[in-house]
Amino acid sequence: MLLRLDPAVHDALVRWADDELRSVNAQAELVLRRALTEAGRMPKHAGPLPRRGRPRRSTEDAGAGD
Repeated sequence: MLLRLDPAVHDALVRWADDELRSVNAQAELVLRRALTEAGRMPKHAGPLPRRGRPRRSTEDAGAGD
């Protein structure tokens, strides 16, 4: 999806995403989902926000190799 943003808004979104260790795409989705929820417009059939990044280590893996 092509999205046109004011360059200053894009730069602010990039900084915010960096601060929260997210991609700009993930940060934009988070902000849009919050806005939809606050406005009472979040579709009931929308899936949860996907977990991104490296999978968490299980408790079994945590002790291995230490």
